[in-house]
Amino acid sequence: MQYQQVKARQLQRVIQSIPTSDGGGVKLRRSLGQSGFTRLDPFLMLDEFSSENPNDYIAGFPDHPHRGFETVTYMLDGHMLHQDHLGNQGNLKSGGAQWMTAGRGIIHSEIPQQESGRMRGFQLWINLPANEKMKPASYLDIQPDEIPLVHLANAGSLKVIAGTAVLDGKSVAGPIQGLTTAPLFIDVHLSAGESFSQSITEGHNAFVYPYEGKVLIGANSGQQLLEPQSVGVLSEGDFVEVSAAETPASFLILAAKPLLEPIVQYGPFVMNTREEIDQAIADYQNGQLV
Repeated sequence: MQYQQVKARQLQRVIQSIPTSDGGGVKLRRSLGQSGFTRLDPFLMLDEFSSENPNDYIAGFPDHPHRGFETVTYMLDGHMLHQDHLGNQGNLKSGGAQWMTAGRGIIHSEIPQQESGRMRGFQLWINLPANEKMKPASYLDIQPDEIPLVHLANAGSLKVIAGTAVLDGKSVAGPIQGLTTAPLFIDVHLSAGESFSQSITEGHNAFVYPYEGKVLIGANSGQQLLEPQSVGVLSEGDFVEVSAAETPASFLILAAKPLLEPIVQYGPFVMNTREEIDQAIADYQNGQLV
C-alpha cells in the first residue's frame, strides 16, 4: 500500500508593502498589486490601512467604479459606510467585512463615519474568471457576529471570513462559500511562541500577511522569519505552519484557486483583453458601465 506524503509549504518569496494613498487621499500600505509582478493569481491587490490620525483617512473613498473582479474589505477598528448604485448601504464596523462582486460594473463609495480614533483594516481584490466578469454586480454586508471565532489551545484565536478552516478534525466554515476561486481567508492571533497549522488545497496559491509581530513559517529547523507588513508567498504543499516569534502575532492566511487567464488592468477595471478595458472605459464615460 502506498501512502501520500504530506508536504509543508515554505516561504518562497517576500513582497514588502510600500506606503501609498488611494481614494480621497487615504494613507495605506500596499503589498500585492504594487505592479503586475506583485500579483498572486487570483489575488490582485492587498492594502492595509491603519491610523489614529483622522487626516490620514477622513476623506475616505468617494464614488468610484469597478468592473471584472471582487473587492473584500475587512475592518479591524473603525466605522465606514458603504453605498452603491444598486441601493445597497452597509455599515462596516470593527470586526465586520463586506464582499462586493463588481461583475459588469458597480459604482460605490466607502466613507468614514468617525472623526477621530483608530481606523484599521484591509482591502483585498480577487479576480473573476472571464466567464463571470460581466455578471450582475452584488454586495454582501457581513456583520462581526456572522464571522466564526475559534479559540485555540493556548491563548490564540482565529476568525474565518471565507472558506473553511479545519482544526483538530473539526471544520469551521466562514460566511463566504461556493465561489469559483474557492478563497480561504482567515485572521489568526497567536501568543508568543504559539504555533498554528492550516491545510491548504493542493494547487491553490497562498500567502501569509503578518500585521502585528513577526512570524516563523515552517516547522523546527526549517523555519523562516517573516516581518510584519509583508506578504509571504508560500510554495506548493498541503499545509502551512505559522508560529509567533518572541512576541504575540496577528496575521492573515489567504489562499485561492488560480485562474491562469490573462490580466489587463486599468485602474479600477480588470479584464482579459485591452479591447475589454477600452469598452469598460467607454461604458463608464457613457453612463453604461452598470
